[in-house]
Amino acid sequence: MNKTYGVTQISKKILMLLVNVLIALLSLFCLFPVVWMIYSSLKDEPSFLRNLIGLPTSFHFSNYLSAIKTGKMDVAFVNSVLVSVTAVAALVFIAFVAGVVFARYQFRGKTILYTMFLSGMLIPVHSLLIPIFVELKLFTLNNNRFILALVYAAFGLPKAIFLVTSFAATIPREIEEAVIIDGGNTHDIFFKVFLPISKPILSTVIILSFLDAWNEFPFSLVLMGKPELKTLPIALTYFTGQHSVQYTPMMAGLTIATLPVVIVYFLFHKKIMEGMVAGSVKG
Repeated sequence: MNKTYGVTQISKKILMLLVNVLIALLSLFCLFPVVWMIYSSLKDEPSFLRNLIGLPTSFHFSNYLSAIKTGKMDVAFVNSVLVSVTAVAALVFIAFVAGVVFARYQFRGKTILYTMFLSGMLIPVHSLLIPIFVELKLFTLNNNRFILALVYAAFGLPKAIFLVTSFAATIPREIEEAVIIDGGNTHDIFFKVFLPISKPILSTVIILSFLDAWNEFPFSLVLMGKPELKTLPIALTYFTGQHSVQYTPMMAGLTIATLPVVIVYFLFHKKIMEGMVAGSVKG
């Protein structure tokens, strides 16, 4: 019996070792494109074309200056920051208020309104590209970073409201009742009860919506006609000509566009997981 138990333990350890090796290989497979992009941005064009995956023999930081000059990455970076931050701020505020209202208050038409919001997750976003473009052009609202941010916020609302509503519904009502007994009002319930407790799910909404806005391409391309209003995903297309591609400056531009997102993700990835499971384990 002890021999059988020992064999079982060894089998489990071998299995765990194989699983860990597989996970490590998958992690390397996922990380390699990012590492390759970064060190390729420091190579000169001939070296890059001779050996695509080879390490650089010398570092050419001038690729970043070329990326800024050719792709106007500095202007595009500022545009992406302004649009993404505005979109996230509007989205989080609306989703928080709407989510708490849907979770806690009863009113006529609540089910229909909530269903309408959730149905937005079923609609392919890019099927609305032409209708939105026509509508904004009719009211001369295209070429406006604030309007683009509102478009991003509107597309992120269904998912955000669903997450906040699901989380807020798990918060015990006794907390609200205690605030009311102490003389609190609706403002206190929203911003002194729900807001502090909802930080995990709001962190998830902030990060996911920021990533969506930062990486969005088609709406920025169509709605922002002026070059000085282009965001980073659009600026990256400036390195591709009709007959040639500037590979190493493009790699530098990709690094400029990608590193902020990667840094934000690695700093807050635990918040994403905590927020996604918070509603299911709370209470």
